[in-house]
Amino acid sequence: IYYHHTDCGQVVYYAKYLEFLEEARTEFFEGKGISIKELAKQGVSFVVARQEIDYKSPAFYADILSIDTRVTEVGWVKLDFTYEMKNQNNQIVCTARTVMVCVNGNFKPQTIPEEIRDKLVLQKL
Repeated sequence: IYYHHTDCGQVVYYAKYLEFLEEARTEFFEGKGISIKELAKQGVSFVVARQEIDYKSPAFYADILSIDTRVTEVGWVKLDFTYEMKNQNNQIVCTARTVMVCVNGNFKPQTIPEEIRDKLVLQKL
């Protein structure tokens, strides 16, 4: 955790967790061989439709956080992500859930491309 992630009490500012979750999702996709940049070139994007965060304990300046990111549901149009964020002492900092919807270039819902669904469904097995 860097100083710019914190508030005046050196506690991570609550909205920063959204950035951490975004970074975790991006790394998750890349780890599955799914390039967000290449999808965008094809007119395919995933947008956040719902975000839930349960804050369990504070994170502080200089903490080292890890985020376990999982896809728990793959629908025809939506993805459900869950997260567990822990500090360097293995203490749970927060749990979270993100529902994402696949959209086209006009931001209208569209079916998740089959090759993407296949990579994500295999992860659940």
